[in-house]
Amino acid sequence: MLCTFSQLAPCWWEFQPVHLFLTAAAFTVVVYLMFRPRVVSLVDYACFHSSFNIPLVRAPKSTFIEHITESQNINERSSGLRFISRLLERSGLGEETCLPVAHTFIPTYKYCNLDNARAEFELVVFSAIDDILAKTGITPDSITILVVNCSLFCPTPSLVDIIVNRYRMRSDIRSMHLSGMGCSAGLISVDLASNLLQILPRGSHGHALVVSTETITPNYYVGNERAMLLPNCLFRVGGAAVLLSTSPVNARFRLKHVVRTHAGATDGGAYRCVFQEEDDAGNIGINLSKDLMIIAGRSLEANITRIGPLVLPVSQQLLFALSFIARKLFRSRLKPYVPDFAMAFEHLCIHAGGRAVIDALQKSLSLSDQQVEASRMTLHRFGNTSSSSLWYELAYIEAKGRMCKGDRIWMIGFGSGFKCNSAAWECIQPAPKALGPWTTSIHRYPVDVPDVLNN
Repeated sequence: MLCTFSQLAPCWWEFQPVHLFLTAAAFTVVVYLMFRPRVVSLVDYACFHSSFNIPLVRAPKSTFIEHITESQNINERSSGLRFISRLLERSGLGEETCLPVAHTFIPTYKYCNLDNARAEFELVVFSAIDDILAKTGITPDSITILVVNCSLFCPTPSLVDIIVNRYRMRSDIRSMHLSGMGCSAGLISVDLASNLLQILPRGSHGHALVVSTETITPNYYVGNERAMLLPNCLFRVGGAAVLLSTSPVNARFRLKHVVRTHAGATDGGAYRCVFQEEDDAGNIGINLSKDLMIIAGRSLEANITRIGPLVLPVSQQLLFALSFIARKLFRSRLKPYVPDFAMAFEHLCIHAGGRAVIDALQKSLSLSDQQVEASRMTLHRFGNTSSSSLWYELAYIEAKGRMCKGDRIWMIGFGSGFKCNSAAWECIQPAPKALGPWTTSIHRYPVDVPDVLNN
């Protein structure tokens, strides 16, 4: 027989306050457990590298300059060739960086076609994915989310379709391809995959595969504009596959925070400082503004303002807040206080976009040489591998045996638009042997990179 509300009401009022408190507390705990954000962990990662015994074309400086000399647009007497020579000497790149095969032919533009671009993508991405699947033992049909970021190469079918077809992934996989997002797209992909993992049914543990690369075969600039020749000199072949999960089983890192800042709506040229366009002769390339470092510095300051309260100790937060208020009152006549991020992180991975980028961040954040060592050595060994460079840097730290349980890692990436994105990780379990892309070269690093910027 059902009870009416009038019959239950007297019983309700007989509850003691402590009973009501315990009931409310239990209800609150249940609601929190149901709706709290899931912890996202990094199971493992893999970077593309020449140790896979795959045919790659190394690009030492002399070979690169010789190739430019033999091309039809730049000759030994041109100021563009002298500019490239000086740039390579100051770039921080070593003699072992790799170019796609298409960039070694003459005339280069004839070989920068769709077939060769697909071949580069498949070479890099399939190698990295094969490695991550072998390391983790995860089968392709266990992957529920696939996020790929490649800014400048957007074929049809899409890049995620190429991967799904190659590995025969499940039909209900949630797949996305991010394009045009620049070198910081790797952290955007991690953030997107993390958000998608949050909405999986409760009680289930999903796996998200994040693939970060930049296919540079179709993006070789054949003109003479100096600002557009820079990407030819800095970008090299590279890519990474990262496996995320909501399950703590066999997890190696825990994702703590992702902070994304966008300066595209502000004045000061942020939107156009990395801009794909045609030169006067109709040649397509990426124009890098001379104000890029200034804009990157402002974007980094905005990102620090947001991530600081999440990771810094109270003492550093207080000093930073007081400095921020003082600068507002005195109209920026005071230098901003730079927090000591060594108190928040044991390791830093700064996007290896170029020597100027690393130098600027080291100066603005008052970092030691050891704190930027992973970034400098990654640039020297692999060049600018775009969004995947952060994973080569993490691999360097691990290959050196410097990662310990509980260590905190800060990844910082910059991208067109203009964006500054950062992620904070915590090490759960360092790998006993994690040479990865540094298998054949870690014993030679760190190397001395001569200071030739002022020569």
